[in-house]
Amino acid sequence: MLVDLESEQIERTISTTDTAKFAQAICAFSNDLSNKAKSGYLFIGVYDDGTLSGLKASDRLLQSLGGLRSDGNILPQPILSVSVFSFAKGDVIVLEIQPSPFPPVRYKGKTWIRVGPRKAVANDMEERILIERRASNVSTFDVRPSLGLGADSINKKLFTETYLPQAIDNDLLADDHRELTEKLASLRFFSPNYSVITNAGLLLFGNEVERYIPGAYIQYVKFDGLTEADDPINEKKFSGNLVHILSELDSFLEYAIIQQKPVPVTALKEKRQFNFPKWAIRELLMNSVMHRDYESNAPVKFYQYKNRIEVINPGGLYGNARPENFPTVNDYRNPVIAEAMKVLGFVNRFNRGIARVKKELADNGNPDAVFDYKKIGVFGVTAYDALYQSLKTLKAETGKFSITPGEATFSLSMKNPEKVLMLIEEDEHITIPEMADKIGISVKGVEKIISILKNEGRIERVGSRKTGYWTVKK
Repeated sequence: MLVDLESEQIERTISTTDTAKFAQAICAFSNDLSNKAKSGYLFIGVYDDGTLSGLKASDRLLQSLGGLRSDGNILPQPILSVSVFSFAKGDVIVLEIQPSPFPPVRYKGKTWIRVGPRKAVANDMEERILIERRASNVSTFDVRPSLGLGADSINKKLFTETYLPQAIDNDLLADDHRELTEKLASLRFFSPNYSVITNAGLLLFGNEVERYIPGAYIQYVKFDGLTEADDPINEKKFSGNLVHILSELDSFLEYAIIQQKPVPVTALKEKRQFNFPKWAIRELLMNSVMHRDYESNAPVKFYQYKNRIEVINPGGLYGNARPENFPTVNDYRNPVIAEAMKVLGFVNRFNRGIARVKKELADNGNPDAVFDYKKIGVFGVTAYDALYQSLKTLKAETGKFSITPGEATFSLSMKNPEKVLMLIEEDEHITIPEMADKIGISVKGVEKIISILKNEGRIERVGSRKTGYWTVKK
């Protein structure tokens, strides 16, 4: 193969740094316009006449080439392998690229194809051929037709003004005068065979998503305690199309979930710390949306307790991903949704999220996340609150923990009623929710203690609930 003329299945180069050239070749071989159903080969370190350039393959170069698969610039992800062959006159790096079952494959918004021994950007007719071929390979839920729903079922402005400019190269977009349905079909949001949108089109841009996919929402609940039996103190439903949901979720994490407080390092020293790193929680939620089973009527559960956050989505590990190889091996239940979330910037690189989540949590001082993938039909992850854990750790090490700088400390042997009395002595205007937060019990628990202390004549409330204050009777 080294000395054969370049053809639709073979390309050679001596460059080791032209990433765009490599990616275009991978894209073109993946699209397999001539439908030969054979792998394409990119030889690196070989001149056009088949002689070797004297390349020495480094680990860094091999990692860079392997990274082309998952860096998110080639969508859908290509199927490729990287091999090295050593000869007396130098090394040869071989990239084997298999035809994609879901063409058209694009590199930075352009559909590259092989035209004999050279590469080119596909024209409208060539892209239509690839789209029709993909239709015969339909298998995942997100690329199936959503029967009965035409293009009028989506927010067209959202697609044309928000999504298209991020998905397609600007020059190509300016010259693209196709009908809306053809543009949707080229990105797998419309089925030409059925003249309806696909489930991916409905989920991403639909006007009435829940009407047709009842479980397509996220249910957030914050509990005033450590279990679901505790009272909910905040609830929110994230619903609508995914473009709207994911944007709203991003903002919600910023203002409602992520907190920063001073926490004690020792009895005399403190530092400022986040309860959770925003990126880590965001990534876990994005993964739940991307990998969930949309054929289930259950929503994604986003539950927050005093000491942790749990994210549970319908649909367990999928395809090649199994308990014994998670998270090293990944697979996509919804490849079109995954591609769209990458285009919109909600995920950055494929198959790298879990590793970064672990690092972000560790850097912030959170315990390791716990992944539950052994239950049938669901996948769950738990992230523990660093602020709650910091107080718990200090308490175990010193027998005390600070309430706030300059205020009282609780000893390990102190009962909750004693803690309530101490807090009232420190601040006569303290509220019941504040006491619950400092002690680490529910509001109802504090109210019960207050009632007992009043009946025993040990405390008294003077004035109204809003403007009054507490007194401790000696």
